[in-house]
Formats: sequence, C-alpha cells, structure tokens
Amino acid sequence: MKFKAGKLLVAAVAATLGLTACGGGRTAETDSAAEASGFAADATIGVALPWLGSQNWKEAEVEFQEQLTAAGFKPLIQSADNKVPQQQQQIETMIQQGAKVIVVGPIDSTQLGSVVERAKAEGITIIGYDRTIDNTTGVDAVIQYSSVRTGEMQAESLLEGLRKTKGEGPYNVELFGGGPADPNAPNFFTGAMTVLQPKIDDGTITVVSGQTDFTQAAIPEWDNAKAQARMDSLLSGFYADKRIDGVLCPNDGIARSVLTSAAQAGQEAPVTTGLDAENESVLLVRDGKQYSTTAKPTDAMVAKTVEMVKTLQRGEKLTGESQMLNNGAKDVAIFELDPIVVTKENLTEVFADDEERMKLIEG
Repeated sequence: MKFKAGKLLVAAVAATLGLTACGGGRTAETDSAAEASGFAADATIGVALPWLGSQNWKEAEVEFQEQLTAAGFKPLIQSADNKVPQQQQQIETMIQQGAKVIVVGPIDSTQLGSVVERAKAEGITIIGYDRTIDNTTGVDAVIQYSSVRTGEMQAESLLEGLRKTKGEGPYNVELFGGGPADPNAPNFFTGAMTVLQPKIDDGTITVVSGQTDFTQAAIPEWDNAKAQARMDSLLSGFYADKRIDGVLCPNDGIARSVLTSAAQAGQEAPVTTGLDAENESVLLVRDGKQYSTTAKPTDAMVAKTVEMVKTLQRGEKLTGESQMLNNGAKDVAIFELDPIVVTKENLTEVFADDEERMKLIEG
C-alpha cells in the first residue's frame, strides 16, 4: 500500500520540491564526485534496504522501484534481512555492477564505513536514507524525517492523550525506546525526553519503574516480542496494584505489543504513541485503542531522494538549507522533512488522498 500525502501533509512535505530541509540550519554543499561530471540518464542506482519486515520498508522497496524507473534510471534494490554482513555484500555488488548512486538505509550505522568508502573511491555517491551512516568519510548526504522532532511530537501526543482520556494527573507512565543500533532511536528518545522530563520533574508524570534512561528503555532490533516481554515484566513488577496510564512507544509495532501486554494483565488500555502509520495501527487509532501514530510518508521521502539523484545526474551540487551533523569523521548535510501526528480526530483528513487507506479506515 502506498502512503499518499493527504491535505494536512502538504506543508510537511513541501520541502521535497526544493531540496530544502525543515528546521533552519545552514546552506550545505556536498562534495560528491558525481556532482563534478554527472552521469548517464539511464544509469544504475543502487538501493540497500535493511529489511522488509515492516510496512515502511516494504513501501520503500515498491516506491524506489516505481519512482526510479519513472525517472529513467535502472533501479537495483536489495534488502538484507537485518544482517550487517549481508548488507555489506549487497553494497559491494552494487559497486561491481556500476551503480552511480547508492541509497543506503543502514542496519547498523557504525558498520558500513569500509564499504561506503570503497564506493566513494569509485566515484559513487552514497546517500543515507532514513538513518545516518556514522564514523566514515564515505557518505555524501542523508535524507530523513527529523528524528528529534519526531520524538518531541510523540511525547506531546502522549501528554495530550493523557489529558483527554485519563482525567487529572499525576499519571503513571513507562518509556520505551527503539533499537540501539538505529541512530534514530536515541534521537527519538532524546526529543521525547525534552518534553517529558519537565513533567517528570514537576510530578505530572511518574515513571513507576524508575527506568528513564534510553539504555533501560531500548528494545534491541525494534523486536516486538522483546517489547512485549519488557512490558510484561514492568506490569508484573510495578503495577500489581497500580493503573498504568500511558506508554511512550517509539513505533507502531512496539505500541501494539504494549497494548497486548496491558490487555493480558487486565489493565485498561494505556495511552500509546507510535510511528510509521502502519495499517494495523491506523485501525487501532480509528477505534480509539492506540491514541496516536506518527506518519512519515514513504512516497514523499523517496520522491525527494529521487530528486537528489536527478540533481547528481545533471552534475549539480546538492545544496539547500540543511542540518549539518558531524558523523564522527566529517560534517554531513542532513536533509529533513517533518512528520505529522495522526489521531482519531484528524485520521480521515490526513489520509484523504489515499484511496486504499480510506477504504481500510471506512471498512
């Protein structure tokens, strides 16, 4: 299913038209070798995806195939089943097959330095997709939704949901983080805590378990079963005689695991956040069971990535307002888009232009 940006997403994805990033920053110029000479309009473009185990990555595979083909390129798309050696080998194959640009959604942001540096030595441009690639000079730019802002929005939505559905505080809340190998995961958590920490400090929120560090909250590999096991442990250990009011969940799979655990423990459904607007969670939001999800339209981010590839094909620089991030080896231009929080109240407006999604919602 394609995620087509609805009316409320127009402002959020408008930056896709101009290679500009939200949130200010400075104008960046990348130093890709491809910018110096350009390349053939029908060149091979590699796309290395981490896996296809979640809806957003499945959508990315389809969107890259369709959009790169429509732009006249030859897409070479592979996924690595969350296995770092497999992704390294797939990138090697793309180098050998003459890719001019390789778009990489890294499994582990710290484990691709050698292979992307080999690609750069061959004159290939590396664009990080959805996640940064760290500790290497081999990456030229990154395209992603703002990870810190995403965390802030999730926390703001959690507070809104608590106020609307759980009455007056204080509220008993637990915190979950994503996979530590994903560089976005600690950023999500950091953004969320800028919103939640003041509420913890003033007593509006009580984290009953006391587990407020990312290392305590993180769920390795974003594994839903591990998330449910952690939630089971929290409920049995800290909530035998207490109600849990809300849970900060960094994505939809973890949110669903949390809701399942709460139901099995006989708890009223806590307010939960999410990420990726997966179909199953969209229906839970519709039914008032999951309070919110955060939408990152895949088609919009792929469209901006393809526009970047077309800019490189013309031999032009990737310029625009971007966040500059030092990845441990160099300053990298991060081109960002803003996501949007989806709740029951704005669900149909957000997906108004997505016929398939509206059929799902109205079914």
